[in-house]
Amino acid sequence: MAKSRAKILVVDDNSGIRAALKVLLPLHFSQVELIPSPKELISKMAEFRPDIVLLDMNFHTDINTGNEGLYWLSEIKKRTPDTEVVLFTAYADIQLAVEGMKRGAFDFIVKPWDNDKLIGTLKAAYSCRRKDESRVSVPGQAMLWGKGGAMSAINRAVQKIAPTDATVLITGENGTGKDLLAGEIHRMSERSLRPMVCVDVGAITETLFESELFGHVKGSFTDAHTDHIGKFEQADGGTLFLDEIGNIPLHLQAKLLRAIQNRSITRVGDSKSVPVDIRLICATNRDLEQMVRNGQFREDLYYRINTMHLHLPALRERTDEIIPLAELFLTRYTEKYRREVKEISQEAADVLKSHCWSGNIRELQNCMEKAVILSESDVLMPSDIELQKNRNIQQTGNDTLVEAEEKAIRAAMARFGGNLSMVARSLEISRPTLYAKLKKYNI
Repeated sequence: MAKSRAKILVVDDNSGIRAALKVLLPLHFSQVELIPSPKELISKMAEFRPDIVLLDMNFHTDINTGNEGLYWLSEIKKRTPDTEVVLFTAYADIQLAVEGMKRGAFDFIVKPWDNDKLIGTLKAAYSCRRKDESRVSVPGQAMLWGKGGAMSAINRAVQKIAPTDATVLITGENGTGKDLLAGEIHRMSERSLRPMVCVDVGAITETLFESELFGHVKGSFTDAHTDHIGKFEQADGGTLFLDEIGNIPLHLQAKLLRAIQNRSITRVGDSKSVPVDIRLICATNRDLEQMVRNGQFREDLYYRINTMHLHLPALRERTDEIIPLAELFLTRYTEKYRREVKEISQEAADVLKSHCWSGNIRELQNCMEKAVILSESDVLMPSDIELQKNRNIQQTGNDTLVEAEEKAIRAAMARFGGNLSMVARSLEISRPTLYAKLKKYNI
């Protein structure tokens, strides 16, 4: 029988009990740590990040009130509410163990224990934790597949790719739904009950790059007042989604490559390597192959992240999906805003189909939300639709996407007199992403 992926931390001052559990638990669980005193508990939890703590109720031979166990149970739940705690108790402590369950413990095990009951309880606690995580593991909306041939082909590919642990690179223009596709792959994977951690790496400042991704230890730099767990460790057992990966400066790409190759990280200020079990998905709107040829992106990193490649076509390349998607958004926003708009007129549909949609699905969604709010009848009319020409980044003529992006940003900076909030809003990107792009293009 395969071992459970659960990480178990045992806290018990009895060396005989620890010795027995050191033999028993690794037969059933992938990672097990044992410590003799709760004095080490908080630091060990920060380092080991257990799924379940098997916690003794008493740690002094002359004190058997169980209050120590209740205290440390409260500390665990206060610091990491999603960590399940199973109390380890003698017969005399059962009433206290029941009190512990009222305070958030998952269950209790009576000493001397039955091996099958102990293993079964720990596995049940892990299953409970995974169910809780599944409710929040994938942020955002569901994938919008549409009905066209291009998206059907991508859907079929995802059906094959998702159940594996293969690294995936998703490319496509801004607004095509790369983040939604990453979420769909995670949902369909065997890691779906574990966290999906999403990072806009293009928005991370260079000085904080290693700290954000790999973590740091207390005192490693001026503002490092506590230990910090990085995104790689946060995604342990689940999926790490690195968006805007084409915006990582060349000198930082080597650090990322090392972590991906070794599947281990070293926190800033520490010398110890920490293994991480992640499924990696990356996304970019840039042409990485051209960047490799130009010496802007490491070739070895490119091949590491490009095991499987999915390209999301622009909305203007799948015009047959514009109206079905518009109708989907119409339904969504009429329900949200309690409006009575029931359909899109043929005239309005013609307007929608003739638009370039340089902002892709994100622009269409935004347009439909506004239209529903502005509409004064139960049929959406052209007058309800607000479209602004050339307000988004798009590829024109012989320009590459990168050149078009730079031109659009420079034009927006000139149009809004350098007002970064207005520029970011007009381009439909976040301010941190805009900062990164300004630096990238030396604007």
